[in-house]
Amino acid sequence: MLEAFFRYEFLQNAFFTGIMIGLLAPMLGVFLMVRRLALIADALSHITLSGIAASLLLGKHVAFFQGMNPLYMGMVFSVGGSLLIEQLRSVYKFYKEIAIPIILSAGIGLGVVFISLADGFNNDLFNYLFGSVIAVSRSDLWTITVITVIVLIVLLLFYKELFFLSFDEEQAVVAGLNRRLIHFIFIVMVALVIAASMRIVGILLVSSLITLPVAAAMRLAKGFKQMFVYSVIFGEIAVIGGLISAFQLDVAPGGMIVMIAVMILLVTIYAQKAWRKLSSQLHSS
Repeated sequence: MLEAFFRYEFLQNAFFTGIMIGLLAPMLGVFLMVRRLALIADALSHITLSGIAASLLLGKHVAFFQGMNPLYMGMVFSVGGSLLIEQLRSVYKFYKEIAIPIILSAGIGLGVVFISLADGFNNDLFNYLFGSVIAVSRSDLWTITVITVIVLIVLLLFYKELFFLSFDEEQAVVAGLNRRLIHFIFIVMVALVIAASMRIVGILLVSSLITLPVAAAMRLAKGFKQMFVYSVIFGEIAVIGGLISAFQLDVAPGGMIVMIAVMILLVTIYAQKAWRKLSSQLHSS
């Protein structure tokens, strides 16, 4: 694997891209899990699928789209879907969670229509669905690098605001925070990261990388900042381990990344139970 890494550019692209996705997805996942918006990742991943399918369809009929990276159209659809979710959350003020299944359903419907018009699945679309080690291009790497820099800067600038809104939204509004602006910035970041993650993890599995490392971190962390650290560590272990396993076994990396994340979650759950049992026995003796 190490020799192949230095020899093949596509492995370098996949590895560096995976490291950045393993950092961004769990970091944003912490805020999503705390705000109970984990399912938003599923909705945006499906609307991203519609953008990818639309780009592939247009590439068959319009010369302008033939040389365009489908990732860009996926990002446009993902950001558009995130804005629609925010709009629907303001329309259904007392049932805000209904916005997510609405967009998820619309994303699935559009995706099926575009895929049908494009004469069904092809190898490119399959790679977007489940991830691919060889499909990550240098262009994808630079795009994800730019997104990583932007997201990290925004998180540093608005960390306190996001933290406040995540735990006490009403008090944050009373304190004078611009809730709509912060929500808008955050949801756009989530949309960009989901669209960027699909090359490695796949559209159908990207929400797992956002939620599973955070779920595992919740079992061990004793504070919000600790949860950030553990989430990123678990996310990176899952991504790097998944990429290496996928290369060795010649399978889609998305599935391996998710299975490693699931194993990490199970280990943390049982380790915590074992520690509690051991602690109770020590105290009783």
